[in-house]
Amino acid sequence: MSKRTTYAGLVDETLVGQEITLKGWVQKRRDLGGVIFIDLRDREGFCQVVFNRQNIEAQMDEADSLRSEYVVEVTGVLQKRDPESVNPKIATGEVELMATKLTTLAKAKTPPIYVDSDQKTDEELRLRYRYIDLRRQEMISNLRLRHQVTSAIRNYLNQLDFIDIETPVLNKSTPEGARDFLVPTRREPNSFYALPQSPQIYKQLLMGAGYDRYYQIVKCFRDEDLRGDRQPEFTQVDLETSFLSQEEIQDLVEEMLKEVVYQVRGEKPAAAFPSITYAEAMSKYGSDKPDIRFGLEFKDITEFAKTTEFGVFRGAADNGGQVKAINLKGLMDEYTRKTADALLDVVKPYGAKGLAWTKITEDGFNGPVAKFLSDDFEELVGLLDGEIGDIIFFMADNEKVVADALGALRTHLGDKHKLYDEDELAFVWVTDFPLLEFDEDEKRYVAMHHPFTATQEYNLDTLRNQPEEALAQAYDIVLNGYEIGGGSIRIHTREMQDEMFKLLGFTEDQAYSQFGFLLDALEYGFPPHGGLALGLDRLVMILANQPNIREVIAFPKTGSGMDLMSNAPSAVDRKQLRELNLSVKAPRKAKEDK
Repeated sequence: MSKRTTYAGLVDETLVGQEITLKGWVQKRRDLGGVIFIDLRDREGFCQVVFNRQNIEAQMDEADSLRSEYVVEVTGVLQKRDPESVNPKIATGEVELMATKLTTLAKAKTPPIYVDSDQKTDEELRLRYRYIDLRRQEMISNLRLRHQVTSAIRNYLNQLDFIDIETPVLNKSTPEGARDFLVPTRREPNSFYALPQSPQIYKQLLMGAGYDRYYQIVKCFRDEDLRGDRQPEFTQVDLETSFLSQEEIQDLVEEMLKEVVYQVRGEKPAAAFPSITYAEAMSKYGSDKPDIRFGLEFKDITEFAKTTEFGVFRGAADNGGQVKAINLKGLMDEYTRKTADALLDVVKPYGAKGLAWTKITEDGFNGPVAKFLSDDFEELVGLLDGEIGDIIFFMADNEKVVADALGALRTHLGDKHKLYDEDELAFVWVTDFPLLEFDEDEKRYVAMHHPFTATQEYNLDTLRNQPEEALAQAYDIVLNGYEIGGGSIRIHTREMQDEMFKLLGFTEDQAYSQFGFLLDALEYGFPPHGGLALGLDRLVMILANQPNIREVIAFPKTGSGMDLMSNAPSAVDRKQLRELNLSVKAPRKAKEDK
């Protein structure tokens, strides 16, 4: 083989008149009566190649045999195209390669996926033939953007004296919220490693060891239900610092994200990211990861509901629940009674028993609940910032249902009516999370983030006497309605960590069995420390304006966790199982219907 001169997608007028060699795939082939054209494609784009008998007589039959996705090497002289054949839509549209030598490096079957077309292909087929799907320009662009993001992050952190340190992939199974992936070993029968859900404990140990500023772009694993922004294995930008306050860590991460945006979009957000408390986010948006690109903030009319004669509203308010509304301004005419009632399907999955709505018209309220509210028209319109042409949606229920259901409706309406600029990047910090949540099923407190998060007051009295009032030194960074990162200041004393485990229902033996190595380490002088982990896949997905993180991962799993290309997970040889002291039960057969 000859040495490649340049990529096909990078040839330009500076090479005109020179003999060059290009290598890549045949994207298209056209026969125009004795002259054969191909588009030769590589990762940078493509260049038109011309075969004619005058220049390559002996190999015209070989050129005629070329088909899509053949791998070829072509040598020739680059020349300018005739003015009438210039293609201004592509970077190489003013030049073409007059071939003098052709080498077919590999033939190809007709691919099951359209590589050179914007035509949509079934996603299952794309994942099954991912190695072909990755040839598409959109996928190349997505993965190149991912590379830009990781490079920008590494450069930024390296300049701030962070040290990139790898932590183990095989470690101890510890309860951190999601299910672990377990890994058996033949050396220790009936014992298992766990794949890391995050390097949480290891990065804390690195702070105790004095490394001060650590980072890692690392694979993490969680055996949990999947969705469009979640995979069983995902990539995390993990960082930890010593002696920095929450505000200093947030400032550091904020500047890093601004640098990432600058590197991939050419512009750096100038303003500081806004910050809201968890309580404010839940009150206004029903979500701790609000999309602030559009309004539709909740209007709390619970106090009004206590005085109304409308039984649904008053009943919810009198029983300790809430009544809240969102005002879809100026879009009254977009909804008929049928289409407005159909929105019940949006809120039902979140426990809502109904969805009340009314329009504001020149004649007053109009809609199914108008007759119950008309006597309070002026007061209610004022509370809702209402105007003629608005349509109001109400939710009356307990606090959780109102937040979840109305929050889902808000997101649905924002998407349906395009209430935001799709190219906007709206970052927001969410802070002041509760430290603990009470689990009604288990009748005990659980950590809202993880059991190593420090309280804001950082004292034992708050934990012992008012655990439900304790706020965490925790902070999430949210982008366009997705949580892309979360962090906290960590507990750094043995006494405080023991108290936290006690609150979470651990006995001393249980705590030591699970976390003994961390508890021991805390007795040898730990600095105050904290950090944050960013979900790289989600961040890249948003920057690439893609609907699913599978579009920015080279070899992803399906929504059910399958790798269709390699057919994993799959059964293994029984000999392997015996070596691991494992046996597999046959699945139960369903009973036949009688």
